[in-house]
Amino acid sequence: MMKILTIMTVLLLSHPISAQQGKQNIQKQQTDEISKNMKLTERQQALVAIAANEAKGDIDGLKRALDEGLDNGLTVSEAKEALSQLYAYTGFPRSLNALGALQQVIKEREAAKKSTSAGKDATPLPSSYNALKQGTEVQTKLTGKPFTYEFAPQSDYYLKAHLFGDIFARDNLSFQDREIVTVSAISSLPGCEPQLLAHINGARNMGVSDQQLRAIPSVLEQKAGAEEAWRLRKMLAQFFGEPFTEGKPVDFNVWPKGDPNTAYAQYFTGNSYLAQMEAVANVTFEPRCRNNWHIHHKQVQVLICVSGRGWYQEWGKEAIEMTPGTIIAIPAEVKHWHGAAKDSWFQHLTYHKDVQEGASNEWLEPVTDGIYDQLK
Repeated sequence: MMKILTIMTVLLLSHPISAQQGKQNIQKQQTDEISKNMKLTERQQALVAIAANEAKGDIDGLKRALDEGLDNGLTVSEAKEALSQLYAYTGFPRSLNALGALQQVIKEREAAKKSTSAGKDATPLPSSYNALKQGTEVQTKLTGKPFTYEFAPQSDYYLKAHLFGDIFARDNLSFQDREIVTVSAISSLPGCEPQLLAHINGARNMGVSDQQLRAIPSVLEQKAGAEEAWRLRKMLAQFFGEPFTEGKPVDFNVWPKGDPNTAYAQYFTGNSYLAQMEAVANVTFEPRCRNNWHIHHKQVQVLICVSGRGWYQEWGKEAIEMTPGTIIAIPAEVKHWHGAAKDSWFQHLTYHKDVQEGASNEWLEPVTDGIYDQLK
């Protein structure tokens, strides 16, 4: 299993970057731009936002990012190239939808009489151009060493000749730009962390500075989402061997965070938040937050996890992991607790049923770190 994971990591590491050496007039202008500006330029920030929203399939967010990018120095040619490249990472459906969104943005800008720079198309390649040879060189530079995917020779050929040979040879985006696009897109794809880690390394090999890489999460947070930013921050910390304790966020646009749960704060370890809805309450727990052991007398409490990851445990029993869709009906008179996992925010809806006369809650002792820290 580890061998397969390692192969796939190196393979997808190979995904981005193409090295057109000097005489083919490739990549120079934007390479100079990056070397002079250690932080992300407005144009590069636009590429981050465009790539992330394309990967998420968020067309409204993508259109906003495209419009802002075209206001801040990005050309139509560059935007089109970034969205075309992304088919290799996010698939043709996302890429084609995004290109359609770009067409709409251009029409809307024309109607609004906003200036839009068409930019230059890529320099035509000479008839003697060898895509497989050049792509192999680019892939080697990206990964830092030669790599051949012997398990799937045809995929190896597509990566070398098509992605790194044909696509990365187009000089209307620099190699650095392409890796900024790739890192931003993969940050928006859950479950692709090995490839993201590999592309962090590849971006550095292609000239993206550490400062620029560390600047991408803040752009993702503003323009794409908190989870996308968190995912890249986590992988950057892993790559650089730094501690990372930040819990996985949830999207409060879906289920509101609510207000600090001050009325019940004495019965919680950590911070919780309460959003009262019509028939139910939405309770939000920060990472490691949990309520005390407690008992519902003469009533049944129902928990419905809607976001993040958490735990439910009855006295004397194993804890039950809660993820979106988990529903637990807690019988009356059962001592229990519930709360967030160490590494994630957690939200659940709650309501009571089968409520009898004289129903009440009995709050008991806190859940100790010794019990809580055994949970993974």
